[in-house]
Amino acid sequence: MPDEQSRGTIGGSRSNVRATMGSSSRPSAPGAASILMGTDKIGSKEFWRAVSSEFMATLLFVFISLGSTTDWHSAITGTTTATTAPTATTAAEASASTSDAGTAKPPPSPDHRVVISLCFGLTIATMVQCFGHISGGHINPAVTAAMLVTKKVSVVKGLLYIVAQMVGAIAGSGFMYLVTPTGRRGALGVCKVQGDLTVGHGLLVELLLTLQLVFTIFATCDAKRTDLSGSASLAIGLSVTIGHLFGIPYTGASMNPARSFGPAVVTGNFDQHWVYWVGPVLGAVVAGLLYEFLFCPDGKPGSGQVIPKDQMGAYRDMELARRKKRTERKDAREVLSTV
Repeated sequence: MPDEQSRGTIGGSRSNVRATMGSSSRPSAPGAASILMGTDKIGSKEFWRAVSSEFMATLLFVFISLGSTTDWHSAITGTTTATTAPTATTAAEASASTSDAGTAKPPPSPDHRVVISLCFGLTIATMVQCFGHISGGHINPAVTAAMLVTKKVSVVKGLLYIVAQMVGAIAGSGFMYLVTPTGRRGALGVCKVQGDLTVGHGLLVELLLTLQLVFTIFATCDAKRTDLSGSASLAIGLSVTIGHLFGIPYTGASMNPARSFGPAVVTGNFDQHWVYWVGPVLGAVVAGLLYEFLFCPDGKPGSGQVIPKDQMGAYRDMELARRKKRTERKDAREVLSTV
């Protein structure tokens, strides 16, 4: 039989190989292209569970976080505002560069800035804790872009993550718009560059803020590190918090294209919106590449890092496995070069 003949010799004839491929009932292994693109996993429940969790996490994150930017402060303190349009300063107005008349708007008070920063940071920490084990807890197209560039996520999954995040952000913003009275919505958290800054300055601020966030994510979630302790999700949330504490008066501290995209779609305000895609995506990609190929290319401990004695054995085993893997890759390249 052709099957037996082809299995009986390593270098069987081409006709036998073709006959074996045609008569075998077993499914063929996925090719390298399908593995790289991620199409081999697209039919699994785990794949769509991960995509749907990115949608749900982004929806909840945007909905809860935008709630801190609405104009309820005046109602709580007893000051009056107009019913047709808010007069008190909101976080969204702090993000806006100028009013319709061209006059600069004041930034929020320090206490309101802290409320917004803590709300965004604690919400993202909670969402990462809830959904991180399902999808990785990206909740941010910029983070997904960094994972794509460093090959930590497949192309198909990465693209679907971004779509799910954008749709989730629109849904979260829509729910916030629905449940908030007209006089309390303000600008619904739409981000704009502050009036005293140029668009280039705003772009640089968003790039650097997102760089520190994504670098924190890569460093905190590095499986090769042996010195980590505590909560990774809380560390990421604190990174978001400090980004907002600094960046709200400058750009509104988006650091997340989906977070900016949702309110922009619901309100129809896309002024300077490109800044909140280009800046965060560039910052995220730079952070991912810097961490992977410059600061921690092989997962070796830094000059100031001390590995406990009880972990030295695990580190040696990891080093041996890494060397073996490099040797196998080298042998594979040599074989491929002779084909």
